[in-house]
Amino acid sequence: MLDATTRSGGTATATPRATATELAVAVPAPELAVPAPVGLAARCTRVLFSPWSRLSLLIALLAGAASAVLLFEPQRLLADGWPPQFGGAAAALVFAVAYGLCTVAFVPRPLLNLGAGALFGSQLGVGSAIAGTVLGAGLAFGLGRILGQDALRPLLRGRWLKAADGQLSRHGFRSMLAARLFPGVPFWAANYCAAVSRMGYVPFLVATTLGSIPNTAAYVVAGARASAPTSPAFLIAMACIALPALAGAMVAWRKRHHLRGVR
Repeated sequence: MLDATTRSGGTATATPRATATELAVAVPAPELAVPAPVGLAARCTRVLFSPWSRLSLLIALLAGAASAVLLFEPQRLLADGWPPQFGGAAAALVFAVAYGLCTVAFVPRPLLNLGAGALFGSQLGVGSAIAGTVLGAGLAFGLGRILGQDALRPLLRGRWLKAADGQLSRHGFRSMLAARLFPGVPFWAANYCAAVSRMGYVPFLVATTLGSIPNTAAYVVAGARASAPTSPAFLIAMACIALPALAGAMVAWRKRHHLRGVR
């Protein structure tokens, strides 16, 4: 093997060692194309999980819950009393669960609050009713958010709907707190409107808990003292029910021009 220059001073052609591995050029192997899953199973999956299918499931669940309430008639508890095998804290816990399920099925909360007071008295009744309120609100919000939001948000085109959605999305906590403190908006309507909006889950539950305490306690005390309608406790409870309702009506009256201006 000769060097690039010989000892005699002459030049020689360079003969670099070129091996087969040095000359070889790595050619990337073509990626295998994975065909998109097509077929009956994929189409059925898309249909089942589409927004309108989920909304249909939500409507079916709510219709079934309302039918169950009409069938079992929970209002009979006010006349017949609580089953004798339940008593104390266990009965209050069972009532709280039933309370939450009934609110999801559109049973008016004032009736349930009066029932809690009549069955368990003021203290235990307030705790059971508040627990049922938060449970029912959380269930309704979760169902509405998972099953109804994607289908219903594109339908928010009216000025009243846009106003409610914007208020709940931008000022969720204080809007829900006001809705719970001042009666006027049905409990179930506030739950599902909040679920369709962009309001967070935690602010919704905290506002519901804090805002529901005064009104719920007033109804429970009224139910517990219904046998003595002239007692101070009953009269104060009725005043606590009437005054927030009047204040809510006045606020709605003052806000009517703002709502009319929403396009």
